[in-house]
Amino acid sequence: MLIDRYNSQLLMVDVQERLAPAIADIAGVEAQIAILLRTAREMAVPVIISEQYRKGLGGTLPSLAGLMPGVQPIEKMEFSCFANADLQAALSGNPGNATILCGIEAHVCVLQTALEMRAAGRLVFVVADAVGSRRPESRSVALDRMRMAGIDVVTTEMVLFEWLRSAAAPEFKPVSQLIR
Repeated sequence: MLIDRYNSQLLMVDVQERLAPAIADIAGVEAQIAILLRTAREMAVPVIISEQYRKGLGGTLPSLAGLMPGVQPIEKMEFSCFANADLQAALSGNPGNATILCGIEAHVCVLQTALEMRAAGRLVFVVADAVGSRRPESRSVALDRMRMAGIDVVTTEMVLFEWLRSAAAPEFKPVSQLIR
């Protein structure tokens, strides 16, 4: 199944100031998330941002928060976004929507969110190059586990080109420039 931009939402999980420096290849993960956020803004795809225990882990990385000035992060204590009442309400606003997941950590909050959403019958796509963990093997095992649970694992470029569908899309030029 292709990802339809008109029935999608992007969830950025816990990319926070005190957690991000511990993540393997955080620069690469951050760059891919930035591309997803810019494309979502360009294509009017709704974005939801979660923050895990803001007091302890700080806010969303300023470089990413600045790309979505009107989006207020939703704080949580639960590892799964879908276990938090406010986030679950935000994520369930349009029941037919596919949720595109990016963020950290792949083997904790991203994994638990994806598994719970999938168990609830939701369409979930995890962006492999836009998720990270402190240890690369934790990320790898998490992606394998999600695949085995029926969650689609995709790349940033897959999401972009499925949202676009055609080089004739008015957003094609600005979006394609993001990946050059």
